[in-house]
Amino acid sequence: MNESRIELLKKYIEEEPNEPFNHYALANEYLASDTQKALNLFSEVLEKFPDYLPTYYQTAKLLEEFELEEKALNIYTAGIELAKIQGNHKTLNELNSAYQNLLFDM
Repeated sequence: MNESRIELLKKYIEEEPNEPFNHYALANEYLASDTQKALNLFSEVLEKFPDYLPTYYQTAKLLEEFELEEKALNIYTAGIELAKIQGNHKTLNELNSAYQNLLFDM
């Protein structure tokens, strides 16, 4: 965890609270050192910015790490639907693949 980067991202969030990338980037900063904090932040991003597609994959993967498979499947499903709506085929394929892999592992 890079404290200076975290502080910088918090500053960016204060300056631009409606920019989803800053919130998403802050959650990503916590992935290596505090996965519970990261999960909480990703959940906030999903709530505040439900159209920000990158959050779905990261949140679901983290839920898998916490062995919350059903919740992960729900997040993948929501992300798949959003990717279809947005016409984002690359992310749609990634989410579909992760969803299928999780089903296979369950």
